[in-house]
Amino acid sequence: MSLFPIFLKLTARRCLVVGAGSIAESKIQSLLDADADVTVVATRVSPKVQEQAESGEIKLHLREFVESDLEGNFLVVAGTDVPEVNRAVFAGCEQRNILVNAVDDPPYCDYYFPSIVKRGDLQIAISTAGESPALAQRLRKELNAQLPLDLGPWLMELGRLRREVLGMEPLGEPRKMLLHQLAQREVCGAEACPSREMARAHARENYPERNPQLVEKRS
Repeated sequence: MSLFPIFLKLTARRCLVVGAGSIAESKIQSLLDADADVTVVATRVSPKVQEQAESGEIKLHLREFVESDLEGNFLVVAGTDVPEVNRAVFAGCEQRNILVNAVDDPPYCDYYFPSIVKRGDLQIAISTAGESPALAQRLRKELNAQLPLDLGPWLMELGRLRREVLGMEPLGEPRKMLLHQLAQREVCGAEACPSREMARAHARENYPERNPQLVEKRS
């Protein structure tokens, strides 16, 4: 099976989860972590999901799923422990061209939830296309053990420096090569950070007309 890997922006997008037990719990949290607007329909809920409803993190409807629940949603998760309900959700989504995941039922999924390794804004997603979630989880643990814990803060500073470079230099091969060099160096938030000084020297020497303030500062 060929899958198209993407990282999807869900901020303020309406997403529906059918089910609120242990099967659906982690999916609800994943959607909340992506700042989605989450509605849950379920006949019973886990204590965690109940807390999320009471705190206003999600909208909760304690009742059976009806097909009209699907209207207006961008993404749907069928996460009950009743296969017939999950497949009814899938069929309704298919009619409406809504992407749906029926948890632990690969033939009834338009997408899969990957195993995630995360360090700040860095995310590494691992999928086995539903063939072996256990293998994906094992690989996640192995990668998680190998990645430095401070990778997130480093990436945040690298991103800040990248935006500085984009403002100092035009699109082209020299800028591309500089950004690749910076991605291999230590970066910090200090004005005197060696990587920041390197980037500014590069801009000053190659594009002085775009960066008169750097030329004046040097003189």
